[in-house]
Parts: sequence; C-alpha cells; structure tokens
Amino acid sequence: MPGATLGTPNLRKGCIAMITTEFAPGSPCWLDLGTPDVRAAAAFYGAVLGWDYESMGGSEDFEGGMFRKDGKIVAGLGKLTEEGARSAWMLYFSVPDADATTEAVQQAGGTVRVAPMDLDDWGRMAQYSDPLGGQFAVWQPGTTKGVDLVDQPGSLSWTELMTSDAAAAKEFYGGLFGWQFSDMELPGGGGTYTLITPAGLPEERMHGGLMEMGKENLSLTNGRPYWHPVFAVEDCDAAVAKATENGGSVQMGPEDAEGVGRLAVCVDPANADFVVLTPSGS
Repeated sequence: MPGATLGTPNLRKGCIAMITTEFAPGSPCWLDLGTPDVRAAAAFYGAVLGWDYESMGGSEDFEGGMFRKDGKIVAGLGKLTEEGARSAWMLYFSVPDADATTEAVQQAGGTVRVAPMDLDDWGRMAQYSDPLGGQFAVWQPGTTKGVDLVDQPGSLSWTELMTSDAAAAKEFYGGLFGWQFSDMELPGGGGTYTLITPAGLPEERMHGGLMEMGKENLSLTNGRPYWHPVFAVEDCDAAVAKATENGGSVQMGPEDAEGVGRLAVCVDPANADFVVLTPSGS
C-alpha cells in the first residue's frame, strides 16, 4: 500500500517508546518543512495541528519561521528553493560533530546536499541523501539543542523511513549513527518493521522505525526512499477531517493499530507527507 506505515511509538516488552528533548546523539532533534507557499502551509498546519506560525523576518511576508504549539517551538518552516525538489518534511538527527558526520556519510556512499554550515550561534547543520536517495539532515547543537516540545499532542512523536532496501538502510544508518535495530513482524503478513533506538540507550528510548517497500509503492518520491514525521494528536479522525477540509488528502486510514493507537497517513496541499497518531490509552 502506498504510504503504508506502522506509525508506532510501539508498546513492546512493557516499555512505551518515546522521543524526549534530551536529544542523545543520533536521536531526532529538529524538523522543518520546505514548501512552495509558506503562508498556505502555515494556515494548513495551524488548522490540522493547532500550530501558530512565527515569521523570523520583520514581517509576515518573510518566507521562513517557526511553528509553535502552546508557545513552544515544534518545527521550522521555509520556502522550498531547490529546483525540482518536492515539498517535504526534513528530519534532523543530533550529532556532536557535523563535519565528521559529513565525512562518514561520503565514505559510506551517501551524498552531501548541503555542506555543514553555522546558523549563528544556534548550531551547525548539514543535509544529505543516503545511498538510495533518502534525504535527511543532522544538527550539531550550539545554543539550540532542538525543538522545545515532543511526544505531546501537536508535536513530533516518532520518525519513519520508507525504503526500497531495509538491509542497506540498516548498514548505512547503523554505521553512521550507531543505531540499534530490532525487527518485528507486522500482523497479517504485512512484512517486517524495524525499530530504531539511539546507540547505548534502552528500548523505551526508541525514536523511529524503517520498513522496506517496493519502489512502485514509493510513489511520492518516484521510487526513492523517504523519511516522514509522525505527529501525536488528541483525535486522529478530527485531524484527518481538518486536513481534508483544508486541501490535504489521505493516503491511508484512519485505522487502529493494536498496541499503537489510531493513525492516518496524510499529504498536505503541496504533497508533503506526514502521519497523525492518537496513541493507545490517550
């Protein structure tokens, strides 16, 4: 199924996996959206996730800024400037040294899309593609460690990689970040889902998953792997309704996933994909 997902802060061995703002090395710490229409995206996510948009410029016409939820920064937003690129969410993983990570990416067969650069004293960032074409980024913290709010309604709660080669993805990202992987079989013969935990941390600190899919099912990217965020919401069905009312569409769901919650894969009006999830017991 295109966009198939487990969408899982998964209940496993009695531990609830979660993202925290401790931002251990290799864990997701930031995300931003590149879009052709900043104002339209701000209005869409405001309606769906209850976010407020704060321009970083002197006026609302400035094409970049921050999303906030209850006053706390949850994501960034900017004008899509790369020619031929699709609108998409970019996930950033915390690293102690962006330059060393860049060398490791190149040695492992990845591509540097944006060379390491300082963003004032906030931190140092770089963006890459993995050897199969999946795009991701890293953040070397300065005064800013990452977003202010995670694992709460209206914020990032999980990350997912849809890839055409799970073994190759494990080799690349495992070597790069030291991630720990554990496989689980999806019900009904749905395939294998691989859970991701930062190096040296226990399973309750799982932050994401990856799943192998045929290139024909990676339709959003013409067969290339892609990362997307999972946002916690209080009411999955209500969030989906807001998405469709405001020009978005639904790839999958809403549906219930045992031990996980109720989830749906959505696409915003500019074709950026994301997941909304109401966790079990919430």
